[in-house]
Amino acid sequence: MRVKKKTIALIAHDNKKHDMVNWALAHKDILANYSLCGTGTTAKLVAEATGLEVKAYLSGPLGGDLQIGAKMSEKSIDKVVFFWDPLQMQPHDPDVKALLRIAVVYDIPIATNRATANLLIRE
Repeated sequence: MRVKKKTIALIAHDNKKHDMVNWALAHKDILANYSLCGTGTTAKLVAEATGLEVKAYLSGPLGGDLQIGAKMSEKSIDKVVFFWDPLQMQPHDPDVKALLRIAVVYDIPIATNRATANLLIRE
């Protein structure tokens, strides 16, 4: 019987993309045990830096946050690492709030900083 890999979504605002890439590099061996997806540029940057396959959705402001939220509601995503920038106004802020809301509604673990992300992938 084949066990399906759990899926982690990776999302990072512009000012946090460098942090996401560094975090993914530091945890590459653990992340290799998961199916990975992410919003546009974040997915591309993580894939290029780590060599891991990362399914890319649209960029967050173009609907990627909503695509990932839809996958969460379908229970296709098991965990989310979302390095958001709380000090920068986001043009797609309602989408960000919707993503956070859907994680709570469907009881999906979501890490919004490096310390919590470290705990999340060790689960």
